[in-house]
Amino acid sequence: MLKSCSCGGQMNLMLRTVIFARKVNINNVPVYNCSACGRNDVFPAVKEDVGRLVGQLGARPAPHSIPFDQVHEWAGVLSEALNLSKTLQAAVIAKATEERVNQLLDLWLIASSLEDEAWKKELHIRLSQLSTKYIS
Repeated sequence: MLKSCSCGGQMNLMLRTVIFARKVNINNVPVYNCSACGRNDVFPAVKEDVGRLVGQLGARPAPHSIPFDQVHEWAGVLSEALNLSKTLQAAVIAKATEERVNQLLDLWLIASSLEDEAWKKELHIRLSQLSTKYIS
């Protein structure tokens, strides 16, 4: 998954660690990286979610690490795709996304049969994190 950089180089999508307040490591954040100039851009569709997470940490967070791929479905799919291949490849990402959507839909059926509205709401949020704004 590539994007053009303002320097003219190609930016590759990868999972990186974002450091907040020199104390908190947010691991496995989808980031575009330019090998030509070193520029990094957080993947646009997760930027708001990373910002929300940072906002929850407060002004003086205790040192710790947060696995973003465990709190955000799109980062989780990318992490799974990296486990399957050494680089993020569109075909592997598509397969991992399809498998995760199917898992979440199976859970939705269980939540519906149990009439568990809170669980259904959580699953709706997770499914929305795999919408086309993340995948495109």
